[in-house]
Amino acid sequence: MPDYHDDLRLAHVLADAADAATMDRFKALDLKVETKPDMTPVSEADKAAEELIRGHLHRARPRDAILGEEYGIEGTGPRRWVIDPIDGTKNYVRGVPVWATLISLMEAGENGFQPVVGVVSAPALSRRWWAAKGAGAFSGRSLTSASRLHVSKVETIADSSFAFSSLTGWEEQGRLDGFMDLTRACWRTRGYGDFWPYMMVAEGSVDICAEPELSLWDMAANAIIVQEAGGRFTDLDGSDGPGGSNGAASNGLLHDELLGYLNQRY
Repeated sequence: MPDYHDDLRLAHVLADAADAATMDRFKALDLKVETKPDMTPVSEADKAAEELIRGHLHRARPRDAILGEEYGIEGTGPRRWVIDPIDGTKNYVRGVPVWATLISLMEAGENGFQPVVGVVSAPALSRRWWAAKGAGAFSGRSLTSASRLHVSKVETIADSSFAFSSLTGWEEQGRLDGFMDLTRACWRTRGYGDFWPYMMVAEGSVDICAEPELSLWDMAANAIIVQEAGGRFTDLDGSDGPGGSNGAASNGLLHDELLGYLNQRY
């Protein structure tokens, strides 16, 4: 199996640079925020962080392609870095500390591009999570000061903790009734949103989570971390990996039942 240690170290360097840039503007009174065509917000910090990461990658990995939320795709080839400079921009612009920079390296294979390295860095929470294919998932302050992550062993939906982002997308897709049935069947539900539920699945503090509308940069880093922690990450149709337009993560034991609820149509 390939060794991705150097790529993982680079991803940490990229996250360090992004953390410094985003924290410098977090809660700034003069932060500039615009509305994109899809009606979602983008701040000057989103753009600056992505530009910073792209600049580092151009120097360190000039042959690799780059896909980012704010500036799209550039380059071609079997290796592609996928960047979400601030996942949770709505939180960021309101001063809520639950946001993170998501960085992933994906490689082309028989089943298309799949993540092989992922880093999720949430500096306002003083938390960072990461994983590399075949090397496990970890959380801590650095590569040398970390704890290995493991998903939970909860075996029934009735005993599970379910995290979700919002109700809107489920209703628009005609999945709201199944979603509500799932919330009633679970032991506990919480609306954490964005990257955090996936990291809690990887840590074992949440058992299942899902979102109805996502882009690749929302999922790639989360997916490899959940998978390397022993969990499962698919789209709502059950295809493994972050290749769909939505996502579901679990400890693996509950995954089929999770998808069963969310695919109920009335």
